[in-house]
Amino acid sequence: MADPREIPQLTTELIEMSQEYLRQETIEPAKRLGKHAGMGFGGAAVLSLGGVFLVLALYSALKMVLPDGEWWVVLARLLAALGGAGAAGIVVWRMQDDSH
Repeated sequence: MADPREIPQLTTELIEMSQEYLRQETIEPAKRLGKHAGMGFGGAAVLSLGGVFLVLALYSALKMVLPDGEWWVVLARLLAALGGAGAAGIVVWRMQDDSH
């Protein structure tokens, strides 16, 4: 059994050891997780911006291919919107988990 005079020293060692354990097991993994999450959000933002640019390019190409006229522009917008929605639908469909 510990000597009563050693209890403050043992208590201090226990607190220091607990703090070190918490730092190693919670703070360090949280920092790594934050880095990976930031990279994921950045990648998602870049891919989303690329998708928007692809839809705009499709709209521009359709405007050049279709004849001049107000209704042809409306058709180009509709086809570009359907193309973007279709691409988004394919991405969502492929992301779903089939194991259920």
